[in-house]
Amino acid sequence: MKPTGLLGGSFNPAHGAHRAVTLFAIEALGLAEAWWLVSPGNPLKSKQDMAPLAARVRSAQEAARRARIKVTAIERELGTVYTIDTLRALKRRYPRRRFVWLMGADNLAQFHLWKDWREIAAEMPIAVIARPGYDDDAIASPAMAWLQRYRLAAAEFRNRDEWSAPALIELRFDPDPRSATDVRRSDPDWARRFDGPPPRDGVTHSLIETTTSLSGRGSNA
Repeated sequence: MKPTGLLGGSFNPAHGAHRAVTLFAIEALGLAEAWWLVSPGNPLKSKQDMAPLAARVRSAQEAARRARIKVTAIERELGTVYTIDTLRALKRRYPRRRFVWLMGADNLAQFHLWKDWREIAAEMPIAVIARPGYDDDAIASPAMAWLQRYRLAAAEFRNRDEWSAPALIELRFDPDPRSATDVRRSDPDWARRFDGPPPRDGVTHSLIETTTSLSGRGSNA
């Protein structure tokens, strides 16, 4: 069984903080690799600010270079709208992998608003990564109130013979303040740097055509 982290998001664009937290999680949890699930679209984010999928994938591929990170837009191929459906589909398609869901503290703060969030927690372990400014909201969230009984230390999780869920692993590392919002503000035309032929999916190996469709990532209700 190949332990694999899953980090979902718009990656609009991907940047160094995505890479830093992923590499930290890989080492802390003893993962073989991580997959970045680049969302076809997030219903909670502005369509106006969302770059085409192919540009976001290319930005993620650049940020993930020479790391144990695969960039994929597999949700488009799976046809899933909500995270719960994506995770179940991945488990069916890749039965020889042990997945762990990676999320920032900002997502934990609103996790209780996601569709079937308790079922997401029951599908695979969740590792929450500290993010500046969001820790207090995450600690006070309804999801934390429910998940705290399933807390595990990273070392305990890493040394388990069998992975079980629900499980909550809290990862602490030096805060990285970089954000996609800051990148867009400083370089509104960043996506033009990633024009080119369709990139190839790091997991399915299919070509990812340029699209602005927002019918994908339903990591929320």
